[in-house]
Amino acid sequence: MACNGNISYVKYLDPEDIQEYSNDVPRPSRPDLLRQIDEMLRKVSAQSVLISDLVAGLVGLNATDLECLDLLLLAGPATAGRLGEHTGLTSGATTAVIDRLERAGFVRRRRDLDDRRRVRVEIVGSAVERIKPFYSTLSDRVTELNVQFTDQQLASVVDYMSGALAAGAEHVAWLQTQTPLRPRQSPATVRIAGRGKRRPRRAAARPGRGEAD
Repeated sequence: MACNGNISYVKYLDPEDIQEYSNDVPRPSRPDLLRQIDEMLRKVSAQSVLISDLVAGLVGLNATDLECLDLLLLAGPATAGRLGEHTGLTSGATTAVIDRLERAGFVRRRRDLDDRRRVRVEIVGSAVERIKPFYSTLSDRVTELNVQFTDQQLASVVDYMSGALAAGAEHVAWLQTQTPLRPRQSPATVRIAGRGKRRPRRAAARPGRGEAD
């Protein structure tokens, strides 16, 4: 750091530190690039899960419901079957997601005007507007990032991510067919404080009957 009177400044580079660009500079090999892409995708995926979980908690949803809501926002009004195709969830799981989103006021079911037998799920705009502020800072940062890339580079990113998205949807559908390594813990169990064990919740005592000792 150099000082000039009462003004101090930092000298970052000397002329000898600056090297002219050369095409001879070695570039990462294809295996290295593929490894880096794989690592970045995994990190972005993990980060997305964490962000969704945090935002979902702030708006009273779970992460899966919030992601399905975002997919519905992107796709527009859709049937439950169509939403299931986008997510890779089973029909039962998709219906459960829609039920929860409807109870929370984020979506509504509407009869298709062209086919009254068909029901479409649509976004409730005023409800979704309450979620946007939680993404505004990230959106601004990504906008700044986009300026650093050419249209051709961004088009390549779109092509790659489209293929990755399709691969992910196929993988979700495959996972739905797999046998769990162990059953999920029932939500009806509670941890016994200080003992690290679980037991079923006791049913509430009926009028006129005391709980068993």
